[in-house]
Amino acid sequence: MPHHLEVPLAGNATTRFANVSLLSVTSVLPTRVTTSDDIEERLAPALKRLRLRPGLLRRVAGVLERRNWAAGESSDEATVLAGKRALAEAGVDASEVGLLINTSVTRKHLEPSVAVRLHHGLGLPTSAVNFDVANACLGFVSGMNLAASMIESGQIRYAIVVNGEDADEIQVNTIDRLSDDGVGRDDFMSEFASLTLGSGSAAAILGRADEHPEGHRIIGGVTRAATQFHELCVGSVDGMFTDAKALLKGGLDLVVSAWKEASTEWNWSSMDRYITHQVSSVHTNAIVKAAKLDRSRVPTTFSRLGNVGPASIPITLSEEQETLKRGDRVLLMGVGSGLNTAMMELAW
Repeated sequence: MPHHLEVPLAGNATTRFANVSLLSVTSVLPTRVTTSDDIEERLAPALKRLRLRPGLLRRVAGVLERRNWAAGESSDEATVLAGKRALAEAGVDASEVGLLINTSVTRKHLEPSVAVRLHHGLGLPTSAVNFDVANACLGFVSGMNLAASMIESGQIRYAIVVNGEDADEIQVNTIDRLSDDGVGRDDFMSEFASLTLGSGSAAAILGRADEHPEGHRIIGGVTRAATQFHELCVGSVDGMFTDAKALLKGGLDLVVSAWKEASTEWNWSSMDRYITHQVSSVHTNAIVKAAKLDRSRVPTTFSRLGNVGPASIPITLSEEQETLKRGDRVLLMGVGSGLNTAMMELAW
């Protein structure tokens, strides 16, 4: 039977799972590489006019390059491919899936959901529930948490959680706008984060632990909100506008307060791996310092993939799984615009 704390931690939503496992996690990356030098070359006149030294993206964010979908590629098709690979690796047939949750920020239209296209592409049965979940860069972890709850309750046997991001349009729009002579230094820096975005897709299969002893147990975790900061990072396909300094401080305060309160019920000080949401070198270094993490146990992908939104955690986990061994403790953790934070423990 599932176990839930009768008295949740003050300010935290706490969840524990007794019989849910991660069966597979996969990623599909675009083939087109866009370097930070490429982007800054297109912005050279603006950088010169604003007296900003070249190498800003490398120096400030630590982002050397990111991926963009090439001709003939798309986030939807790549997400379907990631999903098919995840099903194959998990040994689960599409006909057995009872739930699909799409967690993408990227969407081509307001309706229908992105999930319906992916449901069709994956050949899932008509009985498979499908919908989108939006929670900024925490979307994938939120989707995993919801899927795990439905498995734990007995509603479904298998769930697939997917994400596909396409940063092309927002990057093109941002570069065009920042190239305008009327843009000032403050305006430029408020949109700086848009230039660090990258594209990619990921998928994960969740199922019952008692049916899959080879799986990776999802132990549970905590979430915490600081929604007074909902205006610090606001984005659309037109652009993403961020108060970077306030966002970093608010995010760190949120993570530290959640971490401290969770420490009475969870011991996360010596995990074997911390899979964090990938933003930048500044963000990663700040999280490592604030939570006193072992830097060698915090793998990073932002330098070559940029910030791939909700896909960054599963992409990083997918790449890291080859180095994980049975029994390793893994913590997924991140902060999403809004602000929200989430931490989820896995027993590999």
